Amino acid sequence: MTEAAGVAESDAVALSALHHYLDSPSVDLLARVLGLSSSGTVRLVDRLEDTGLVQRTTAADGRVTSVGLTATGRRRARAVTRARTELMEQAFEALTPAERRQFGELAGTILAGLIRPPGASRWTCRLCDVVACGRPDGHCPVYEAAKARYGRGD
Repeated sequence: MTEAAGVAESDAVALSALHHYLDSPSVDLLARVLGLSSSGTVRLVDRLEDTGLVQRTTAADGRVTSVGLTATGRRRARAVTRARTELMEQAFEALTPAERRQFGELAGTILAGLIRPPGASRWTCRLCDVVACGRPDGHCPVYEAAKARYGRGD
């Protein structure tokens, strides 16, 4: 994925998260999603901004800085997604469709047990393509397992 995007691992994760489910988050929220310190996230955003992949915007009161993808950043984020998809497809080639479904259910159950409470650092689905996993349609194995386990999926 890092080769596809031409960036470091944490940069690829940030691009993916910004592309799939973070809509112009604050630098603080991005830090929590990535599990980085505030200063580490600022350095990451600096790198991505210097290479033209993101841009910062500041709220009218100047207190909150948001981060959004540029057109180039969106292209790189899609490259990260394609590379991840290709890797996953290769990994699951040996499984039958039934085995894939079973694996998805088991992995969902395991990953749901690793979910940290709201506000915790490093989100479970940092590299997830929420459309491909089926979350909007109620098919994401992690989200569904978390709902069954905790009564909610976040």
